[in-house]
Amino acid sequence: MATCPPYPTHPSGPAPAGGRPRHAHWWQKRWVRYGALAGLLALSGLVILALVRRQTGTEGFLVGLGLAVLPVPLLTAAFRWLDRVDPGPWRNMVFAFAWGACAAALIAIVANSFATKWIATATADPAGADTLGATVIAPIVEESAKAAAVLLVFLFRRRDFTGIVDGVVIAGVTATGFAFTENILYLGTAFGADQMTGGRGIASVTAATFFVRVVMSPFAHPLFTVLTGIGFGIAASLSGERRRLRRVLLPPAGLLLAMGMHAFWNSSSTFGEYGFFAVYGAFMVPAFGLLTWLVVWTRQRELRTVREELPAYAAAGWLTPAEPFALGSMRARRLAREYAGRHLGKPAARTVAQYEACATSLAFLRRRGRLGRAGADFVVREQELLHEMWRGREVAQPALDHAARMTAPPVRVMAPPWPVMGVYGQSQRYGAAAAHPYGFTPGPGPGPNSYGQPLGPGAYGHPQGPGAPGQAQGYGAYGHPQGYGTYGSSGPHGSHGVQGAHGPSAAPYPAYDPYRARS
Repeated sequence: MATCPPYPTHPSGPAPAGGRPRHAHWWQKRWVRYGALAGLLALSGLVILALVRRQTGTEGFLVGLGLAVLPVPLLTAAFRWLDRVDPGPWRNMVFAFAWGACAAALIAIVANSFATKWIATATADPAGADTLGATVIAPIVEESAKAAAVLLVFLFRRRDFTGIVDGVVIAGVTATGFAFTENILYLGTAFGADQMTGGRGIASVTAATFFVRVVMSPFAHPLFTVLTGIGFGIAASLSGERRRLRRVLLPPAGLLLAMGMHAFWNSSSTFGEYGFFAVYGAFMVPAFGLLTWLVVWTRQRELRTVREELPAYAAAGWLTPAEPFALGSMRARRLAREYAGRHLGKPAARTVAQYEACATSLAFLRRRGRLGRAGADFVVREQELLHEMWRGREVAQPALDHAARMTAPPVRVMAPPWPVMGVYGQSQRYGAAAAHPYGFTPGPGPGPNSYGQPLGPGAYGHPQGPGAPGQAQGYGAYGHPQGYGTYGSSGPHGSHGVQGAHGPSAAPYPAYDPYRARS
């Protein structure tokens, strides 16, 4: 339940010893940690680059690089599309891809080579060691190395990791980076084999490797690791509850499923001449379709959460009544960004995008609080999001209101046979339709509002006196007493809204409309 005051409060805890806050040590500073992580990933990248080039040669490395990069933009764009409802920071995706392409690939190539050689030496059976390494050792090592990136984001970027979609995106991007480096190695090695045997064209080993790894199964590694991400995502969505055992066991369970699917896929080549195609058609494609449906369904559920949770903040005065509908529709969001960019430029479109992201995070936060899953920083986080939205409201709210009108389902309104002042397109004095350059109906208030009703002291066109529709005299919108309500109130603070959501400190509809000023 949202219980934050309209203004951020001072910390209520005891003051630190000595009356001054303690300064963080140099190794605890953010730039030091980020610099160390970037240096580690860069070093891993240089080492894996040298190892791959050593195995493939310079020419094979360049050919493998050119072919392996082809599916990367498509897969990255797909995962970014899944994350459009509540987009995470770009730095998380950059870290995930870099970890998969550099650190995870280095761990896998070193551990797999060492384990395979050790098994071959111990058993004196190189062929059996290769099979065991591909079907048992590689799935365990590779999935564990990729899962480390998901674990790091889950632990250290917890605020950005709130559900299944976040786990799927981080895991999928990590696996995309890993598959990119692995494809360079396989394609470069195939090209080297063709150089030795004289293979050319479609019959070459390079063409066959490209068809299997890039055309038929570019989603293989992401599909495996996504199972780990789903385990972490479900654990994140259950945080705050008392089901500690379930939250602890879900990530390892997802990792075990990822290892099992990976092992089954790698062992398909041992099932006979058509074993690979049988596993691909009977197992991989249905599994890919099922997981895709699950992720898309989760995305739609997130939009439904936005539409269900944000009306409480609209009733409290932080949002306009049309915003929950617009923010719960991807088409309306896109129209709002385009509207702002067309009238006020790209900075305004970025402001609307940031406003949409904050509103979505606010809806998810409120849902976790309503279900008893919110953390100890619920109130602080709610204040941060609300005031971040408040700073961008002058640009974002008119754009979202426009998008809501453009995407609202058609509703037939029957006008009464008698003229009504300021309503249903009637002018104030004569009841005739009044023309307006923006398509609004001017009323007796200081100016027209977004819905064609007169703009008085109440919110969104409720005139002074009897509220429209049918509210008692002396009351503003949503039945708030005059002088205390958040819509058009004269009090210093917003009123207490639905389910404990506090209103802002001033009327939510700005006096200055930047879109009309530019027209």
